[in-house]
Amino acid sequence: MLGSVEAVGDALARERYLADRGLAVAVYLAAALEQPLLLEGEAGVGKTEVAKALAGAEGARLIRLQCHEGIDVSQALYDWDYGRQLLAVRAAEGRGPGAAAAPTADLFSPEFLLRRPLLEALEHAGPAVLLIDEIDRADDEFEAFLLELLSDFQVTIPELGTIAAAGRPLVVMTSNRTRELHDALKRRCLYHWIEYPSREREAEIVRARLPGVPEDIAARVCDAVARLRGEELYKLPGVGETIDWARALLAIGEDSDLEETLGVALKVREDLERVRESGVLAGV
Repeated sequence: MLGSVEAVGDALARERYLADRGLAVAVYLAAALEQPLLLEGEAGVGKTEVAKALAGAEGARLIRLQCHEGIDVSQALYDWDYGRQLLAVRAAEGRGPGAAAAPTADLFSPEFLLRRPLLEALEHAGPAVLLIDEIDRADDEFEAFLLELLSDFQVTIPELGTIAAAGRPLVVMTSNRTRELHDALKRRCLYHWIEYPSREREAEIVRARLPGVPEDIAARVCDAVARLRGEELYKLPGVGETIDWARALLAIGEDSDLEETLGVALKVREDLERVRESGVLAGV
């Protein structure tokens, strides 16, 4: 499915993701060279959707790790099921002193292991896409741990030994660039910056995601979004908001006033007030 740059573009298009040539090249190289792909860009340009579309195109399992401030190894890799371990100890004690030792010795066995997304990706035998979403939200320590994991695709669990990847998943990392990632991590990855699509390209995306959408709705929404992105706003509308706005007009009627549904595209009060006061959508 990903045997050439053209095949990548076609595969993503079948999943209704319209990739430009640059993104198709980056995805192809990530698959061919078995290197993680780091996607950066403004929020809402479709970075996460790349991984979802790839998993759908390949018939692969999508394993997603959502990063956040304070994320650590126990949340990303593995933890022990302390509740079940305690129940096992109590059950063994109830059977008498002679029976207690054996279950206790096995408390740190795979049976009591809670597998988090990174360990699931290592152990998964079939095709998989590992999505590490919003890596810029994690701290430096977690980034360093991730660098080590991605270098060898194996991890050592003290109680169980070393676990190596059954097969390398296709790794897609996304960043909204709320902070700069370290060069060491970037050097492990292929890199691609995703821009907001052009007005014409965005109309194609709307038609692909909403088959049968009237041309007038696609045109009005994409014209409006293009104007909004030219304003000084706290939060510019992403491609997802464009699709949702078109869907809203389908539900309410294509002749409706765009400002009535402006809350579909803008999610900050000050942005709503600024746009309504400026009249930037007049005539759309």
